[in-house]
Amino acid sequence: MPLTHPDRLFPIEQSTRNVARALYESVKTLPIISPHGHCDPQWFAGNNRFPNPAELFVIPDHYVFRMLVSNGVPLTDLGIATLDGTPVERDPRKIWQRFADNFDLFRGTPSSMWLEHSFEHVFGLDEPLNTDTALAHYDHIEAKLGEDAYRPRALFDRFNIEALATTEGALDDLTWHQNINDSGWSGRVITTYRPDAVVDPDFEGFADNIQTLGELTDEDTSTWTGYLAAHRKRRCYFKTFGATASDHGHPSAHTENMPQETAAHLFETILSGEFTPDEADAFRGQMLTEMARMSQEDGLVLQIHPGSRRNHSASVFAAHGRDMGFDIPGRTDYVAALKPMLDDVGMDPNLTIILFTLDETSYSRELSPLAGAYPALKLGPPWWFFDSYEGIKRFRETTTETCGFYNTVGFNDDTRAFCSIPARHDVARRSDCAYLATLVCSGRLRESEAYEVAHDLSYRLVKEAYRL
Repeated sequence: MPLTHPDRLFPIEQSTRNVARALYESVKTLPIISPHGHCDPQWFAGNNRFPNPAELFVIPDHYVFRMLVSNGVPLTDLGIATLDGTPVERDPRKIWQRFADNFDLFRGTPSSMWLEHSFEHVFGLDEPLNTDTALAHYDHIEAKLGEDAYRPRALFDRFNIEALATTEGALDDLTWHQNINDSGWSGRVITTYRPDAVVDPDFEGFADNIQTLGELTDEDTSTWTGYLAAHRKRRCYFKTFGATASDHGHPSAHTENMPQETAAHLFETILSGEFTPDEADAFRGQMLTEMARMSQEDGLVLQIHPGSRRNHSASVFAAHGRDMGFDIPGRTDYVAALKPMLDDVGMDPNLTIILFTLDETSYSRELSPLAGAYPALKLGPPWWFFDSYEGIKRFRETTTETCGFYNTVGFNDDTRAFCSIPARHDVARRSDCAYLATLVCSGRLRESEAYEVAHDLSYRLVKEAYRL
């Protein structure tokens, strides 16, 4: 028996389901554009086999380990490294068994659908994962990982990935991307400029990071003009490795548009280390506007990922560091927050600013009207907790009437779990085709138009928005 139903996510009513199925058939084999994510470029540089099933499916996947932690499984039991070297579970078979023992926790979640898609369509498994099948599944996947067909580059080709963007910090030397370029491999793996560590005053080691930025660029980053020049140089450097976008994970969407003298004075305050939370927020806000201006100069697409209350658990952050599944969504304002930046650059049709949200209540009230008015703005797809069937459905229902399809940018998977990429894109394509089918069958969209839109949402919009 297959793990995944062939008509999953399609409407229940038969005639609408038939339309959805036909639309999906027209797009299911289109190439995958993955313009934003957190895959490790080292995978493709070395093209070494993935170490084992636990390191492929459990250890890098926040969706997986946060669910297990929420039900009492310690991160250390899942092989998640500690900052101080405290021992963690090293036996991948034990980690996998704990994962399988608790696989029932994922019932009804997107993770279950992504994982079972990977188990069936990538590794050829046809039995559900549970306590009894755990080690048989592990041994099967482990054996497959030893084959050349399961090395990263071979899977990249098998997944029909046309382009994949990783995300690197502003101080990264991009060695792995250089190795990819030097290898002669034809797969397109590019980087993305993520400057949070040298833009956010609350980022650990911020002052040292600014000094390192200066050393890398031969600029005096103790001055405002030198600091901005250093960013321009790093952005240019990232572009030589294919970057078409920058990415900004700020706590809020707050922007500023200060006179340069005021901004320079604020920068001095920030560098002194004696700043208030409001001053830190103002600096981040000014830097979003500065980055938008740099995008006008160098053409990088500006992605804003606001609203995550990062590292919410102080104890997990202290023990394991950042990005350990404890980033929690928060309410986010866009209308007032973005106005200073939009007053400066929002009417530029040659600039692309892609807005994401973890606050779904803002879609119909704020984001759709903004994207439906300002030429520079596009809406990013449902992100993180909401890149699911229900999340995609709510996104289309709350945005389409106000900003249409063509002020959105298709789908991105935003994943660290490589084998979930085709699964996530499959969910997005099925979800969008289900929505389009309801429009066709309720007389709101011609069927011929639905085929065009399905293609655009699956392929053309993301390729054009990210200049790929």
